[in-house]
This record gives sequence, structure tokens and C-alpha cells, in this order.
Amino acid sequence: MCLPDRRANVGLISKPSSDDPGRYTPPRQIHRFRSLLVRWARYAQSLTGLPVKGMLTGPVTIVAWSFVRDDLPLRDVTFQVADAVRAEVRDLEAAGVSIIQVDEPALRELMPLRRESQDVYLEWAVDAYRRATSGAGDRTQIHTHLCYSDADQILAAIDALDADVTSIESARSHARILDEPAVGDFGRGLGPGVYDIHSPRVPSTEEVEESLRKALRALPAERVWVNPDCGLKTRAYGEVEAALANVVTAARRLRETVVSPVS
Repeated sequence: MCLPDRRANVGLISKPSSDDPGRYTPPRQIHRFRSLLVRWARYAQSLTGLPVKGMLTGPVTIVAWSFVRDDLPLRDVTFQVADAVRAEVRDLEAAGVSIIQVDEPALRELMPLRRESQDVYLEWAVDAYRRATSGAGDRTQIHTHLCYSDADQILAAIDALDADVTSIESARSHARILDEPAVGDFGRGLGPGVYDIHSPRVPSTEEVEESLRKALRALPAERVWVNPDCGLKTRAYGEVEAALANVVTAARRLRETVVSPVS
């Protein structure tokens, strides 16, 4: 949620760690001074007539990727961050942003190694996420994203996040997650990635179409979303444009035939 020139103003992070200047140590009481993303969302929306999605990092991931003080329980710090994220969600919604994505890729990463502690962790981690997104109204679509995080191991917790749409890594792991029986019980929109963004290779239209067909064998068509595995910053423009063109073509082809039985 924080940009390099905005850390002091946002209040989610106080100062660089002396051990690692790239990480930040939260203050004892985390709060948000003002909105960070609303003006950027308004500017982006001014450039297009299509919906613009607000993008935030979830509270568990912010805590997982920070140096957190040990004089407070991790759960308490995470809930403080959740309140700050919740305020940002509400401001984005008030600014007219109707689709807001709150990513939580570290949900699995922060889970304790001891099995006896995992259920307790997942319970409060899910609660923190729902607290962060609970300020949004029914007409606002909440998305989340988990990448390269063994999502197949915590599908029940991901479903409990109650996001309207969840996008997950799938292409890089050869759609392993779609083989999980629990996927069929996933109650909301699911976007198994169809483009491995950590490879310079551009997937063909036919390859993307086959990935989507596998998703359609596991989920009803109305719950399948089309997306890459993760963000595109690791790729050059030429690679991204060619790959996304193939993704769009494959999706359009299937939309024309999806009323027929999927082979």
C-alpha cells in the first residue's frame, strides 16, 4: 500500500529497519493519516470509460513482509493494519471505484510450522482480511489474489476470505490446484492463472484455451475468471502484449462455445 515518497504520510509504516532499509518497522499503534490511492484511481479512471480496479495489499501480507515489533501479538498488529486497509477500501469505494482487489499472497507463508497452531492462525488471518474488506458495500466487487503460495493446501481458508473473485497461480504449476476436489466446492469466482508470467515464453491461443477448458471441467462457467498467474512486472512489453492478445482470443473463442458440453 505504500510508495517510497508516501510512507511518512500514510502512517502504515514508520521508519526503515536498521538491518534492512528495504523493510519497514510498524509503529506500536498503526493508523492511516490519509488516503494513498484515491487520487491515482481517479486519474486512471479519467483515462478510460472501462472500470478501473483499485489495488491494495492485504493486512496479513503487509505484516508478513515487514519487521514487526515483538511487544505486541502478531494478531493485534495485523488487525491494526486491517483497520488501515479498511479505511482505504471505503475511500476508494466513495470515489466511485466499484472493483477493489485486496491481495493476500502471504496467507500461506505466515502460517506456523506447527500443525497445532495452524488452525488458530488461519482463523484470525481470515478474520483480519474480512475486517479489511468489510467496509465495502454489496455493490462493490472484492477481489483477492494469491500467487506461488501452495494455495491448494489452504483452499478452505481462501474460500472463507469471502472475496467475490479469487485469482491464483495455476499455469506455472500445470494446473495442479484444479485437481483438488475442494475446488468444485469453491463458492465464488475463481481465476486459475493461464499465463506463467515468470517465463519469457508466450503461450499460444490453443494452450490458453486448453487451460481454460480444464478450469471449466472443475468449475461452472459463470464462476471461471480469466487472468495471468500474477502481475506482469517481470515481463517486457512485447511479451505481455503478445501473451495477453492470445489470452483474450482464447477467452472469446470459449465464450462462443461454452454453452456446448466441455470436452
